[in-house]
Amino acid sequence: MNAAPRHWAAINEVSFVAGMRLLFWVFRVAGRWPFRVLLYPVLGWYLLAMPRARRVSAAYLARVGAYAPVPRLGVLRHFAAFAESILDKMLLWGGLFDISRVKLVGVDAVNAMLARGQGGLLICSHFGNLELCRVLSLQRPDVKLTVLVHTRHAQAFNRMLGRLNPASQLNMLQVTDMSAATAMLLAERVGRGELVVIAGDRVPVSGQPRVTAAEFLGAPAPFPIGPYVLAGVLQCPVYMLFTLQRGDQAELHFELLRESLRLPRKDRDAALAAVAAEYAARLQHFCVQAPLQWFNFYDFWQFPELEQNDAPG
Repeated sequence: MNAAPRHWAAINEVSFVAGMRLLFWVFRVAGRWPFRVLLYPVLGWYLLAMPRARRVSAAYLARVGAYAPVPRLGVLRHFAAFAESILDKMLLWGGLFDISRVKLVGVDAVNAMLARGQGGLLICSHFGNLELCRVLSLQRPDVKLTVLVHTRHAQAFNRMLGRLNPASQLNMLQVTDMSAATAMLLAERVGRGELVVIAGDRVPVSGQPRVTAAEFLGAPAPFPIGPYVLAGVLQCPVYMLFTLQRGDQAELHFELLRESLRLPRKDRDAALAAVAAEYAARLQHFCVQAPLQWFNFYDFWQFPELEQNDAPG
């Protein structure tokens, strides 16, 4: 009998990185190839112990495989890519990652916006390594980020990053549900020319998450409408942010979604569904380019019970 689907926040991703502290030490002593040699026994144990994670990875790779070739031993290599991304996060906050080699794509428009003293909303994803953006922002006094997170499922990992660099715990705002007070706080920050970062590819953790259906890798999937409702409140430029690893080259891609998002009272749900569909299409574009770099290890296509007012897509 199939196990009941679970919300992503109930999945303890930290169990995957339980051995990363040792592997991080191996990297520092011997380099990345010995790290990789020792990594695969850890991966083998994890995949044997976590059949649910194995199944959802295989299901995702089957979907993306209709659009792009997936490497042999795809599930094992998918988790290996996840481990490499965790190592890179540790290297970033440990000061061992060469950030001068990061390629920035589409950043000129964001820089021009900040130069005007205008803030904005960045809609990110669990594709690649968002920590690149956070670490790079610390190198620029003119860039201030507020990253909206739900980190209760990853407290041990965040503590580990905090030991590497206390700055890793800065500019994160724990949000379970978007209240009016939180929206006002974020509006003040954007008004001061700051950037707010929110994920667009995970269902909210509230009891009745508000989502819309958008086509993603050949089937409708639930995408949160919260980022776009927030964009309508903030009335600021909205950019999508994707991070990508091409061999040894890390890339940050900024793409304009809207100069501002005005939601009509009439057909508001349809407007939300349309903008979520645009985001889903761009997420699919990057997943097809690098199938192993999307790290949502739960049944992404499983719909929660929707509120009556949610957009059906």
